[in-house]
Amino acid sequence: MTNIIGGSAMREEQILYLDGITVSFDGFRALDNLSLVFDVGQLRAIIGPNGAGKTTLMDVITGLTRPDSGEIFFQGDVDLSKLDEAAIANLGIGRKFQKPTVFESHSVFDNLELALKAERGVFATLFARLTATQRERIEAVLETIALTDVRDEIAGTLSHGQKQWLEIGMLVMQEPDLLLVDEPVAGMTDAETAQTATLLKEIARTRSVIVVEHDMAFVRDLEAPVTVLHEGRVLAEGTLDAMQNDERVIDVYLGR
Repeated sequence: MTNIIGGSAMREEQILYLDGITVSFDGFRALDNLSLVFDVGQLRAIIGPNGAGKTTLMDVITGLTRPDSGEIFFQGDVDLSKLDEAAIANLGIGRKFQKPTVFESHSVFDNLELALKAERGVFATLFARLTATQRERIEAVLETIALTDVRDEIAGTLSHGQKQWLEIGMLVMQEPDLLLVDEPVAGMTDAETAQTATLLKEIARTRSVIVVEHDMAFVRDLEAPVTVLHEGRVLAEGTLDAMQNDERVIDVYLGR
């Protein structure tokens, strides 16, 4: 991780900058003076034991939870702490929760069409004629999320893993600069897990991606830098190999 030295010039080099973020719930510090930076175009994995602050971190970034203190800036100078969830989403931050949420009665293709970044409602989107560029974009996302072969299938008939991929694809359709993904491979088969790592690496070629996950095999497949949280702070950072050999990480999370 880049050292936090302060100043707007340094912040411009990162897509996300958090400095001294503290969040308390009934006296419990979910985040404790947390400082992190995420580079533009970076894929990063966040791991740590239950209660480490992973979900609270995602909540703070997306405006669901406001920090008690500290700074959080997006793309250099946008202060996220002063914005609500809708405004943050419109800035270009997308979040994938653990449980997939798709339009189950619509086809895979229609789900992606509905997710197109456009100032119109669901029904207007469904009845509007797609431009050639929009259709090409949907086709490209279908290929990225490995759902081209089931593009006309009803989303409700998809496997759990395919629904996860579809929701990730729906977020990508909205063209976020930063994508937050929360435990995407929970409940997946080994093959689906491996495919999920492949698609997230592909997505990270054009945007920044932060993944919270417990599955160490999946984290290894991501081939990404790892941040370990513990008690609301950064415990360690580095490669997964380094984390698996770090005595502190072994003691509080991985076990012996």
